[in-house]
Amino acid sequence: MSRPPFPSVSEVRQLTVGMSMTIPPEWQDRNGHVNVQYYLTLYELGGYDVLDEIGLAENYLEQTHYGMFDFEHHLNFRAELHVGDRVSTYNRIIHIHRKRFHGMYFIVNDTRDQLACTIEYITAGVDLQSRRTREFPEQLYQGLLPIVQRHQALSWPAPVCGAMSI
Repeated sequence: MSRPPFPSVSEVRQLTVGMSMTIPPEWQDRNGHVNVQYYLTLYELGGYDVLDEIGLAENYLEQTHYGMFDFEHHLNFRAELHVGDRVSTYNRIIHIHRKRFHGMYFIVNDTRDQLACTIEYITAGVDLQSRRTREFPEQLYQGLLPIVQRHQALSWPAPVCGAMSI
């Protein structure tokens, strides 16, 4: 399977912005750009925005003893990020199953108007007491369905690596 083309920044911005921030000085590595670990930090900082989008409070996971664990990631670096760059993040859910979903996270360098990175992922719902996968609570699942449908209706295909599936 060949990868679909990467979307333009304007196409990515058709998604809901997850978070925006300016890259801090402590994220610079010896090569003079943002270290790889901070791309995943951006993913983590914006990753729960989808819960906000469907109206679940910040403490929802704690109250229900339900969590979400990532099983797999595929990062594709498109352009460097530097200290002082303004970035924004966007999440696209590609497919959902009762226990898992497949998505893609986009990091846009707003300063340079470039797609900096994509992070393709598989996330599973987990009972935090038994530490086993569990179906999404109905409220969460029903909240995700319209987002998936909206994302599937976009005119551009998600640039999946072809190695992940749920």
